[in-house]
Amino acid sequence: MSSLQQRKEDHIRVVLEDTAVDRRQSGLEQIRLMHRALPELDYDAVDPRCTFLDYTLSFPFLISSMTGGQGDALGRINRHLAEAAEAMGVAMAVGSQRIMLAHPEAAESFRLRRYAPSVPLIANLGAVQLNEGITLDDIDRIVDTLEADALYLHLNPLQEVIQPEGDRNFAGLADKIAEVTDYLPIPVILKEVGCGLSPADIELGLQAGVRYFDVAGRGGTSWSRIEAHRSDDDLGITFQDWGLTTLEALQLARPYRERAHLIASGGLRSGVDLYKCVIMGSFMCGVAGPLLQAATESTEAVIQVIERFYREYRTAQFLTGAATFEQAYDNAQLILRA
Repeated sequence: MSSLQQRKEDHIRVVLEDTAVDRRQSGLEQIRLMHRALPELDYDAVDPRCTFLDYTLSFPFLISSMTGGQGDALGRINRHLAEAAEAMGVAMAVGSQRIMLAHPEAAESFRLRRYAPSVPLIANLGAVQLNEGITLDDIDRIVDTLEADALYLHLNPLQEVIQPEGDRNFAGLADKIAEVTDYLPIPVILKEVGCGLSPADIELGLQAGVRYFDVAGRGGTSWSRIEAHRSDDDLGITFQDWGLTTLEALQLARPYRERAHLIASGGLRSGVDLYKCVIMGSFMCGVAGPLLQAATESTEAVIQVIERFYREYRTAQFLTGAATFEQAYDNAQLILRA
C-alpha cells in the first residue's frame, strides 16, 4: 500500500474512532433567530431551492470533501455520497485527487459523474501542490476524471505542518493560483480545511481571479488533531482549536459578498446551522463529518442524513417567514444575538 493510500485510510479511521476530532465549536450556537408566530406562509409551499454553478438544487447543501483513492472501501464511500447527492439534488465535492496522479488506478474512485449526472461535482487539490510540481496538465486530468463543474484548491497550512510527511512551502502560491484561474474554463474555489479564511486571504484570492470562497471555519473536524494521531509529538493537540470559528469567518467575509460567492462550512451539524449561515450571507453550506459513518454503510444511510438536514432547514425557513431561499439570504435582521 502506498504512503498516500495509507494516509487516506488513517484519516478515515481516526475520524470514525476519535469522537473528539469533531470539536463542535463553530460559534453558530451564539446566534438565535427571530421566530415568527404568524409567518403568513403555507409550510407546504416553502421553497428552499437555490442555484449553484448553474444547477438548481433542492436546498443549499454541499457534501463537502472527504476521501477517495485506491481500494474498494474508499471507492464505495464516494459512490454512496454521489448517489445520495443525485437522489437529494445537492452538490458534492471530492477529497484530494492528488493520489490519482501518482497512482492512476485510484482515479476510478473519482469517476462519479455516472452516479451523479445532474448535480454539481467539485474536484479537489491542495493548493500547496502547485509548489510541488503539479502542472496544468495534471489539473486537467483531475478535472476531466470527475467531469467537474469547479475545482477546490484547498488551503491547509496547519495540517501540512502537523503532518509528518507534510508539504510546507506556501510561498508564492497566490501567483500560481492566478495561473490556474486564468487557465481553467470552470470556477476555482479557495477553501480552508477548518481554520477559516481571513479577509487578507480573500483579498489575495480576489486578486488572483477567484470569486468563490469556502470559509471553512474552526468548529468541526480538526485536521490538526487527526494528524496528531500520526505524529510523534503533541503539536497537533496544541493547535487542535486554532483559527477562526465558522461564525467569525462568516462575519469577516460579509463585506466581500458583492465581489465573491461565499460558502460556509466547519461544524455545521443541523439544518438550522445551515440556515443561520445563509442568513449571514452564504449561498451554499458544506457538510462532511455527519455523513462519513453513513457513507461507509450505504447510499440510503447518506440520504437519511441529508433528509434530516433538509427538514430542519425548511422548518427554520418557515418559522422565520421566508417563502424562498432569496428571502432568507441577507436577512440579517433575523439575528437576535451574535
